[in-house]
Amino acid sequence: MTWGNGVLSENQSDVEGCLAGREYEDDIPARATAGPTSSALFSTVAFRRPHALRSKGSNDCFEDIIGSSGALSEVLDLVRMVAPTNSTALIEGETGTGKELIARAIHGHSTRWERPFVKLNCAAIPLGLLESELFGHERGAFTGAVIRKVGRFEAADRGTLFLDEIGDIPLELQAKLLRVLQEGEFERLGSTQTLRANVRLVAATNRDLAALVSKKRFRSDLYYRLNVFPITLPPLRNRLEDIPPLVLHFVRTYADQMGKQIDEVPAGVMEALVNHFWPGNIRELKNFIERSVILTSGKVLRPPLDSLKRTAETESPGAITLADAEREHIRKTLEQTRWVVAGDDGAAARLGIKRSTLYSRMQKLGISRSDRQAIPA
Repeated sequence: MTWGNGVLSENQSDVEGCLAGREYEDDIPARATAGPTSSALFSTVAFRRPHALRSKGSNDCFEDIIGSSGALSEVLDLVRMVAPTNSTALIEGETGTGKELIARAIHGHSTRWERPFVKLNCAAIPLGLLESELFGHERGAFTGAVIRKVGRFEAADRGTLFLDEIGDIPLELQAKLLRVLQEGEFERLGSTQTLRANVRLVAATNRDLAALVSKKRFRSDLYYRLNVFPITLPPLRNRLEDIPPLVLHFVRTYADQMGKQIDEVPAGVMEALVNHFWPGNIRELKNFIERSVILTSGKVLRPPLDSLKRTAETESPGAITLADAEREHIRKTLEQTRWVVAGDDGAAARLGIKRSTLYSRMQKLGISRSDRQAIPA
């Protein structure tokens, strides 16, 4: 099939109409029905350089969000339904699909929009500090606590608290989190005074919480309390039709930041971008376009497409035997538990088998502790 070059005129701004008017703040979820790739996705796109394009194709009241697919409309419909309530929302999806942006949209369309939007990445905080980050601490509560600290729940009073990667919260803290969600009460570390907070919670995870519950690594009562209104964000590979407007937006954004004028994305380039798997989803696409703009010296985008091919080859290994796959899975699980087999959080529990069964499989597959690799601290 031949791809023709074209330039958008004043009457040919349909593609531009899919762009957001505001600065792109984070990964932007968009969802499209997977199906045969249409040639309309791959026509060479050129664009003018106006700043705000909010007319045809923009999402009503969601100017930050890019895309015009019917599936994206379904996601935004869910946001519109849950936002005016005080109900907890659980946003699920792979990394890089834009969970924080959806959380911000829920807050922005709620009755709390003038109050704080407070966020915390639960996976980024060391275990010893996570409780303090959530609930705060008093001076002298522990070594290094030289001043009183206000926790995220207290800071988000009458607003919205966004807890990202909530599946990484350790079991010992989950009971305290459940209490504050049910009763609105908590204590700072080192204090006996009970505080109250009126907080609307939006949680997000890229993990299967139901599977963690079955493995006894996540409390079932907390899971049911969080799973009031689930919103699932599909991966970018399942919403192909939103890739072109995302590409255009990122090109324009980074070209403006770098003082460049890039007016055209060739048809072959757009086709390659739409056909790529994008395991890192929109975050990966955004970073790739930034690199492409840096490398482009003229007015036509010249991305390093060879790097996409190498990535695809790396992520698509050849066929392996079932035994090899089992060996690799068991070894990785053992590394994650630092070769602890028994216990509630040991490798056997994570694999859902008995300790004796795991030892037997290790012996049969030739897996020994002497094979362990260095584990990052």
